[in-house]
Amino acid sequence: MAAWIAQNMAPIMFAALIVFLLLGYPVAFSLGACGLLFFVVGVELAPLSGGAISLSWPLLRSLPERIFGVMSNDTLLAIPFFTLMGLVLERSGMAEDLLDTIGQLFGTIRGGLAYAVVFVGALLAATTGVVAASVISMGLISLPIMMRYGYDRRVAAGVIAASGTLAQIIPPSLVLIVMADQLGKSVGDMYEAAFIPGIVLAILYAVYIFIVATFKPEYAPGLPAADVAFKETVGSPAENFLARFGGLAVCAMAAYFLYGALPSLGKIVSGDFGDRIWAAIQVCFIAYIAKTGVGFLVRGKDERGLATLLALALVSAVVGVEVMSMLNAKNAAKKIAEYKGADFVVLCMGVGIVLAFAAACVNWILDKLTGMRFLSHLAQQVTFVMVPPLFLIFLVLGTIFIGVATPTEGGAMGAAGSILLAIFKRWLDKNPKRFNFALLKSAVEATAKLSAFVVFILVGARIFSLTFYGVNGHLWVEHLLTSLPGGQVGFLVFVNILVFFLAFFLDFFELAFIIIPLLVAPAVTLGIDLIWLGVMLGVNMQTSFMHPPFGFALFYLRSVAPTQPYNDKVTGKLTDGVTTGQIYYGAIPFVIIQCIMVGLVIAFPQMVMHYKKSSPTIDTSTVQINIPNSGIPGLPGIPGGLSLPPPPALGGGAPSGAGAGAMPGLPGGLPPPPPLGGAQPAASAGAAPALPGLGLPPPPPLTGAPKL
Repeated sequence: MAAWIAQNMAPIMFAALIVFLLLGYPVAFSLGACGLLFFVVGVELAPLSGGAISLSWPLLRSLPERIFGVMSNDTLLAIPFFTLMGLVLERSGMAEDLLDTIGQLFGTIRGGLAYAVVFVGALLAATTGVVAASVISMGLISLPIMMRYGYDRRVAAGVIAASGTLAQIIPPSLVLIVMADQLGKSVGDMYEAAFIPGIVLAILYAVYIFIVATFKPEYAPGLPAADVAFKETVGSPAENFLARFGGLAVCAMAAYFLYGALPSLGKIVSGDFGDRIWAAIQVCFIAYIAKTGVGFLVRGKDERGLATLLALALVSAVVGVEVMSMLNAKNAAKKIAEYKGADFVVLCMGVGIVLAFAAACVNWILDKLTGMRFLSHLAQQVTFVMVPPLFLIFLVLGTIFIGVATPTEGGAMGAAGSILLAIFKRWLDKNPKRFNFALLKSAVEATAKLSAFVVFILVGARIFSLTFYGVNGHLWVEHLLTSLPGGQVGFLVFVNILVFFLAFFLDFFELAFIIIPLLVAPAVTLGIDLIWLGVMLGVNMQTSFMHPPFGFALFYLRSVAPTQPYNDKVTGKLTDGVTTGQIYYGAIPFVIIQCIMVGLVIAFPQMVMHYKKSSPTIDTSTVQINIPNSGIPGLPGIPGGLSLPPPPALGGGAPSGAGAGAMPGLPGGLPPPPPLGGAQPAASAGAAPALPGLGLPPPPPLTGAPKL
């Protein structure tokens, strides 16, 4: 029995850890206790294991060094920085401004408030990286408004919880930092690879809202036109000018797009299927832009002020793309790596932000000084509200993607930037609640708690892994996973199903520290890119926030959603609360969407693998290594510039036969080595002379016994 336990220690140890966790013990202490307990058992059973256990008592001496390695890990410093950034932004009211303005923008459309929640959730994810901050902010601000206008409780609760979990996959996500650390990969590469899957997932959420609003319009109604703010005065000269000016600018952009798309439009007839689809999409887009611009230009009416907003968005995007294209052309001429993929998108966004903000500032100044303006109230408000989060996105992700800053440095800049933005908003709004010492203190305390939580789990994981690797647990896991049928696809399907079900009981930190390290060796053996695997599991781990019974996003929403009927603050009507069952039911469609997204990442790895294209490529056939002459006789291959004289010959000078008898290539004419038979050359017969400059006695003769 003891021999069987010794030879199967790894699965027994893993099962014991699951039992500890199911009993409700804290994860960090469960990992540490399980590791130390089985270390003692493993040392005692090592002689019976037949070599399967390599544990010994001296191995415990490495434990302090492993724990110190956790504390000295610079990569993990990004976690408190990004956490502090998110909490300061959430508590300073930035989420409230975003939801109010974007809700007004989408308000009259069916499902407009739900679209606004998804859009703001993606923005908050790209600026905070903290799920709790996003869900609580949107739950406090958006849920009462959605209930006021008749949204179905399940749809409202589901979209708020799901949009908050976008912080798990859209950079700068905390789980991606931990994932990169556990996989031994670059956080910057992980961020860049996860950028497109995160945006696609947000689009899938919006598609679901569109389907619900189309087939069940009573579940997601639009706002009444009377409740929409930032309107222009109907029939005023300002409305007529802004509508025609904006329409003219939109038509000009449509003409620009048409000119740029001319080379690809001919492929509608002659191209392959993919070219035809892309050309058709371009035609539809250009036709819609042209129709919209002509409509504004002819009617001269735009109560909402959408014409100038659309024109500003198009012009900013075009200028950003053109500036980055010119920069890429210059880099190509200088043989410098071009910006591609997520790098290109974020940098284009940075250029567009600067242009849009400058235009909004000029418009505001003109309005104050002369009463004239070229942007509508809505366009100006949207620009001013969108600039802070987009600026932070560029400050954090842009500097990381282009290589100016490491993720840790980017997080530090983001934390400092969020504090400066909060101070600026306090000064601008004359509202002390925007930023004060109590707000900063609470944010720092919450950051310290989360950071300590992460480090404690990681310390426990180090203790557990020390024992688990000592009982060859990694080999057991590798053999188990590499022997699955289906090769790479079979491995990925099994691992994702395993993580999905473990997420019912473990949160993403626990999954990242316990499960992910065990998957590295099998993935490498099967030739799976670890960044691809990490992004895939990051999408999968979102479900740990969403599905019952332990979905943390559902708990966060439950904590701020009303449970009992209440009187609405605006209408005064009695409004029913939200039940826990409605929150759980509303989360199910979004869990299905997240699982679909995992399948898309598996089926289309190009969504992730684009991060490799942005790395500079080196043609090894063109590499030349030139080593200058050193100037030392006989040593032409050593780099020069040292100005060293040739070394002196041993014995004070060269022997008489140096020219002929010296070995070629040795500096200073060193004498040849003695013959193998023991006879000495004439110049060194008897005792060898003293070595010059060292003051040492001559060595004893090479033949005969030494004299005592």
